[in-house]
Amino acid sequence: MFKKKTIIAFFAMLLQLSVTAQSVKVACIGNSVTYGYGLKNPAGESYPAQLQQMLGNAYQVKNFGHSGATLLKKGHNPYYKTKEFTEAITFKPDIAIIHLGLNDTDPRDWPDYKGDFEADYTTLLETFRKANPSVKLYVCRMTPIFSGHPRFKSGTRDWYWQIQACISSVAKANHAQLIDLNIPLHNRPDLFADNLHPNGEGAGIIAKTVYQSVTGDFGGLKLPSVFNNHMVLQRLKPIPVYGSANAGDEVEVTFNHRKLVVSAGQNGQWKVLFPAMPTGGPYELKVQTKKASILLTDILMGDVWLCSGQSNMAFPLKNAATGKSELENASKSPSLRLFKLNSLSETDNSAWDSVTLAKTNELKFFSGSWQRNTAASAADFTAVGYYFGKSISQEEKVPIGLIEVAVGGSTTESWIDRFTMEQDNLLVDELSNWRRSDFIQQWARERADVNLKNAANPKQRHPYGPCYNYEAGIDSLIQFPIKGVIWYQGESNAQNVELHERLFTTLVNSWRQKWGYNFPFYFVQLSSIDRPSWPYFRDSQRKLQLQIQNTGMAVISDLGDSLNVHPTRKKEVGERLARLALRDTYYQNIEANGPEVINAQQKQREVIVSFNHAKQLATSNQKPVFGFEVVNDKGIHIPVNASIIKNTVHLVLPVGEKIKAVLYAWQPFTRANLVNEVSLPASTFSIPLN
Repeated sequence: MFKKKTIIAFFAMLLQLSVTAQSVKVACIGNSVTYGYGLKNPAGESYPAQLQQMLGNAYQVKNFGHSGATLLKKGHNPYYKTKEFTEAITFKPDIAIIHLGLNDTDPRDWPDYKGDFEADYTTLLETFRKANPSVKLYVCRMTPIFSGHPRFKSGTRDWYWQIQACISSVAKANHAQLIDLNIPLHNRPDLFADNLHPNGEGAGIIAKTVYQSVTGDFGGLKLPSVFNNHMVLQRLKPIPVYGSANAGDEVEVTFNHRKLVVSAGQNGQWKVLFPAMPTGGPYELKVQTKKASILLTDILMGDVWLCSGQSNMAFPLKNAATGKSELENASKSPSLRLFKLNSLSETDNSAWDSVTLAKTNELKFFSGSWQRNTAASAADFTAVGYYFGKSISQEEKVPIGLIEVAVGGSTTESWIDRFTMEQDNLLVDELSNWRRSDFIQQWARERADVNLKNAANPKQRHPYGPCYNYEAGIDSLIQFPIKGVIWYQGESNAQNVELHERLFTTLVNSWRQKWGYNFPFYFVQLSSIDRPSWPYFRDSQRKLQLQIQNTGMAVISDLGDSLNVHPTRKKEVGERLARLALRDTYYQNIEANGPEVINAQQKQREVIVSFNHAKQLATSNQKPVFGFEVVNDKGIHIPVNASIIKNTVHLVLPVGEKIKAVLYAWQPFTRANLVNEVSLPASTFSIPLN
């Protein structure tokens, strides 16, 4: 029996040696991220170990990671001097995966020796080619360094991106294949406890990314979630159709009797561009490879509007004051198409379960598909967006596609991309420990704490956190052309008017940069409610619309509720936004603004206030003008009588007071009643005397 077991073991050893001799040798060269620093079991959890499991026995993967190694030869810990480098060369790999550069952001290295980086990298690649002339070289763009890193603002942030650019140049110059390890991980700070080293799940994402690049297996033909039956494509703009397929697969795309063919790149991505088309449809879109085919039907060419913000944008049509009657007639507007990105969970006053927490971290928070306009599909759709789209469609006789991505209670920060916030020396400080930061409104932090009560990960993600809604929702849409944006948000940022001004401006500019053009951005001013900071916030919003190009603001202070942050008269809100778009985007000759203050000039014991957008000033209730105050030189607010004379407002000043400013609708909950000839209300404002 012993002899038989020995013979079996001997032949098993021979078989293993044979497999090893014939297997493809893969060397993973790098620093602590490759080694698996911080993992409980690097031998089993590091990305090379997980890559071995994915590739199987036909490959032999070895880990040559060395913690702290620099690519630079003159760096503080050069990789070429390590035993791992010598062992990797001796291994003579068939495939070399190189991920170096993170440690070169050290102030001991990059400032002095950055000019050597590309040459040193080229030398490293040439060394592997000498060891095995047929080696296939893969050069990796670096995994992220997150803003909590202690040297982030002092240099690491900027040097990191300089090195990334060098790595791309090195790959191109040396005919090596480039693997981007930043893209799959830059939106997963939850996987980096120390802001530099990924946990086992993060290492798995690296392994999968490398596996896809090595094998070309990207899971076959796929389209983004925004491509569905019943969708609207943006008219009068080139039409991109894009997706993923296995590397090198030929993808054939047919639309409107035109066929385009493209090959998926080494990263699995493909894209074709059809010429712009006018209003029309329905059309079919067919995408196919040799192994798969996707057919989409009932596609219209029209205008696509993105509807975003917090709960007042998410407020469903069925709950609006006019919702019931509107839903009874929804089918009468067939050229309206609805794409609601439903939230995985409500941000209500409850603790989320482990499945919700995990999916939230994985950015699987939104899901949905295009729907025809029916009572069923419209009931839970944004009421503001619905009325906006219906008005545009009826006035312009064009199909309107509405994309809703909104989260109740969400902060402005949550809708801005990470890179933009990282590059802003103020906003970058919001990214670390946001749940304990005064940057974020206390209510939002407390609600997040309730939702995340069961979270084990201190970096658990949440839709109120900086960047989250951009990363989980908006990012998937930026290649999909839109006509413009309507936005209703601010309630969760009203605690800091000055910070919101920075955030809002950043958001608008960054979205336009991402899409690549200066689309219109129409937003809703906060309504009136008994919250002390809201007059200041409304006035700030008024100024923002004047400062940011191609924006417009719908005033709704007359629609507010003193106690309810969700006023139900959403029809008027949507239609006021639509008036702005009809005038400024569709060039209709209509008035879309309420009276807009120009100046306030004192003449003896009167102040005369002048307005734009007011052919005829009036009051909404046919009563005397109400809502004006003056501020004296001691800062005291004094209500004053006002009257409309020759289309200006005249204020009677108190005797003996020195006046420095005029206020209008400055109460948190206001029933100020100044309107123009089309009954649009004047905004809350503060203006100094001339």
